Amino acid sequence: MCNWFAVTLWPEIEKGYLCALFFESMISVDAVTVEFNGSALFKDITFNINDNDRIALMGKNGAGKSTLLKIIAGVNKPTRGKVSAPKDAIIAYLPQHLLTNDTATVFEEASKAFGKIHEMKNQMEELNKQLETRTDYESDEYAKIIEQVSELSEKYYSIEEINYDAEVEKTLMGLGFLRSDFTRPTSEFSGGWRMRIELAKILLQKPDLILLDEPTNHMDIESIQWLEEFLINNAKAVIVISHDKTFVDNLTNRTIEVTMGRIYDYKAKYTHYLQLRKERREQQQKQFDDQQKEIADIQAFIERFKGTYSKTLQVQSRVKMLEKIEIVQVDEVDTSALNLKFPPAPRSGNYPVIAEGITKKYGDHVVFKDASVTIARGEKVAFVGKNGEGKSTFIKAIMGEIDFEGKLQVGHGAQIGYFAQNQASLLDGELTVFQTIDQIAFGDIRSKIKDILGAFMFSGDTIEKKVKVLSGGEKTRLAMIKLLLSPVNLLILDEPTNHLDIKTKDILKDALRDFDGTLILVSHDRDFLDGLATKVFEFGNKRIREHFEDINGFLRNKKMENLREIERTVK
Repeated sequence: MCNWFAVTLWPEIEKGYLCALFFESMISVDAVTVEFNGSALFKDITFNINDNDRIALMGKNGAGKSTLLKIIAGVNKPTRGKVSAPKDAIIAYLPQHLLTNDTATVFEEASKAFGKIHEMKNQMEELNKQLETRTDYESDEYAKIIEQVSELSEKYYSIEEINYDAEVEKTLMGLGFLRSDFTRPTSEFSGGWRMRIELAKILLQKPDLILLDEPTNHMDIESIQWLEEFLINNAKAVIVISHDKTFVDNLTNRTIEVTMGRIYDYKAKYTHYLQLRKERREQQQKQFDDQQKEIADIQAFIERFKGTYSKTLQVQSRVKMLEKIEIVQVDEVDTSALNLKFPPAPRSGNYPVIAEGITKKYGDHVVFKDASVTIARGEKVAFVGKNGEGKSTFIKAIMGEIDFEGKLQVGHGAQIGYFAQNQASLLDGELTVFQTIDQIAFGDIRSKIKDILGAFMFSGDTIEKKVKVLSGGEKTRLAMIKLLLSPVNLLILDEPTNHLDIKTKDILKDALRDFDGTLILVSHDRDFLDGLATKVFEFGNKRIREHFEDINGFLRNKKMENLREIERTVK
């Protein structure tokens, strides 16, 4: 079997694994089965992973996507089956949730990606020193050292010579870090930024297969674009689980759907896969309907003639026929989608937000200076820009949570609904999921609470769970439902799509599109912003620039600006 060596990237939650596997075939998943308490999550899953494959692993929540990814990574073992790969293949895995408490600097931590290479060099130097001092030239020990040096040298000198520091710098900056961040300890960074450090370590390893579970959570638009281009141009093979439809469509060339304990493998991008899946299910439904008609005809014959002596053999024949029929399986369809609507927005003043000459500093650090922003009633605007450029800071100024220089006025009659990134932590942990929504629901919506909870993936026993035992993602979804049911006319959402799957995001997007109040969105999710925000405020270089275009128009122009910004940054 394979010899796994663990790289301690995430000691508190999970470990990342790089695997040297000793087989002579391509990377393959062979008859993998996972069972819990005698019930199969999936059974006899088999597929191959080829060089240049960019695979999107899709399926509804709970279908087993993350479990399958962990099995390929070697983090989990299947009940039956195996994963095999060529000799010396490296499989690198980035889980969805991770946490480190490392006190190394950002640059030092990222440089650990080359730890094995440096260790190999040090080992060679140590063995060569031993050869210089030993005189037992004819001994077995001396011959063994020579053999070790020869083997290490062959591996070491076969590695392409690179400037390790330059590679670390390029990768970290691509993922959104500034040079000034390189010497800061990782403990100063949030979980999202630590995730980027671990992602940098994986990318620097140049693995044969990269496994990514929701890599774009906590990443801004520019970093996601950089990651896309890096994976497309540099990665050998990739399997990704992601709820970012644009990211998946831009990156992948193959889609594997996990559903009802089995998989369907499409040589197609996500958008094309959706159409193929629809056609597949329509065909299954037709086969199922035809089969049910056949079964009904057989049963009718049996019922009609079961007491007729002359038809006894024919009746028995049809009974046996029924017993042998294998019922056509129709793939499950998520029927929980709900057309949610915000309550009608109470009328506000003409300009819910007017800011003139706003400046915010933290000590000597200027976040933005002399910024002026006007948002009219009914506008839907997006705040975009690199992390740390002041998007959330400006929202805190609107909410009156921080001091600032300048003038900011919230319009007459403004009723603000605010979803912060830490909104989940403000829920009452002693209430159940159902009680949390029941206490704010009113009117006809009260009869639909279970439907609404189901649309956001709360069903069955889950709705009776106390909030305090929910995962971070579940709390986020619950906080989002509360916001959906509150009558407001100025809605401010700070990264609302983190932890939401594609279906839930679509429900939220539809509700926001129909919202008749004013909307401010901070988001890195381009697909979510597409068709929703009609104006973009760009935060960067201590300024806030207003763009009278949608997110696609902004990105087309921004990409050209990025080239000039990179040239100005690199001196």
